Amino acid sequence: MSMVTRVRIVKIGNSQGVRIPRLLLGQLELGDEVELAVEEGQLVIRPVRRSRQGWNEAFQHMAERGDDQMLDAAAVSLTQWDEDEWEWA
Repeated sequence: MSMVTRVRIVKIGNSQGVRIPRLLLGQLELGDEVELAVEEGQLVIRPVRRSRQGWNEAFQHMAERGDDQMLDAAAVSLTQWDEDEWEWA
């Protein structure tokens, strides 16, 4: 069951904000930065999703399924440099 509580909107400089009660914060893993969005008339606060978050797990699943092969492995090299000098690190 989710907790519902009422808070006041307070003035913060030229903006307004809400204080999130400790009991609610204890149920979340928000960190120091959040994303705000309006979805279907509701304000949604969620943790910031870091770029490339979850990529390692996705790559592991792809490898397990054999779905991690190069799509353009047969591509023709455009220059001699590509053939002689290029190295994958």
